[in-house]
Amino acid sequence: MDSLLFAVVAVGVSVMALAVYVGLGVVRSGERSGSRLASLQSREELLETNFNERAVAPLAGKVGNFLMRFTPMGWAQRAEKRLAIAGWYPRIDANSWAAIRVVAVVGSFLVWFLVNPLVPEGQRVIVFLLFAALGALGPESMLTRRLDERKEVMAKELPDVIDLLVISVEAGLGFEAALGRVVQNVPGELSNEFSRMLQETRVGVSRTEAMKALAERTDVDELNSFILSINQADQFGVSISRMLRVQADEIRVRRRQKVQERAFAAPVKMVFPLVLCIFPGIFVVLLAPAAMQIVDSLSNL
Repeated sequence: MDSLLFAVVAVGVSVMALAVYVGLGVVRSGERSGSRLASLQSREELLETNFNERAVAPLAGKVGNFLMRFTPMGWAQRAEKRLAIAGWYPRIDANSWAAIRVVAVVGSFLVWFLVNPLVPEGQRVIVFLLFAALGALGPESMLTRRLDERKEVMAKELPDVIDLLVISVEAGLGFEAALGRVVQNVPGELSNEFSRMLQETRVGVSRTEAMKALAERTDVDELNSFILSINQADQFGVSISRMLRVQADEIRVRRRQKVQERAFAAPVKMVFPLVLCIFPGIFVVLLAPAAMQIVDSLSNL
């Protein structure tokens, strides 16, 4: 029994490692595809790359292309938007994401098939549903967590970025030059997105369109408001420095309001742990001796 359990665990770990291996191959292949096209590598140079980049990643892409025929209409656009907000696109596109999700589902069912003989008869349905949910929702939950964390990080970085923009613009720099200074001095997720926006403007995209694309890639409320204000200032000829100063004040007010909102919600959230966990223990400590004395008194009558 111990050897069988060890084998099942080893197979499960191997399947999960396979899913991670496929994902890493897709990511690294996407990161290096541009450099390969730019340098026009020869066949010998391509063969020197890793096996997962050379064989597994293209196979995952082909599987994803086949699976896209069975996905609902609009799923690819929604998946690519979520991947972009999480910072994984274009390293992982919709086709590769569909292949990774299928690998996770197949791996979970394989592990369930091996674990099934060890599970009691009455619990097999529950274990099956658990593994099915793990395979179907596991990758999506990881993407959602990465998406939320990245949005939170960018929302925290935005006030400092705007403050530095205000200082740079008031010192005499143009908006794009000030933004380039921010990218150099304030590393982070938000600076990476601004750097990509500046690269788009250098290749001929208008600043308004580049800012709109930035808003779609990030989906942060504060940043969307900032981008809308920048675009309106360009259209109506409003002073950029004055607008940046107003935006910095508004964003800090919003941050203060969010902190106050969380502080006011804390007592309400503490009610359920108090009632379910702390109060029963207090009642046992305070009332148990009295209850024992009452029982002893009644038993002596």
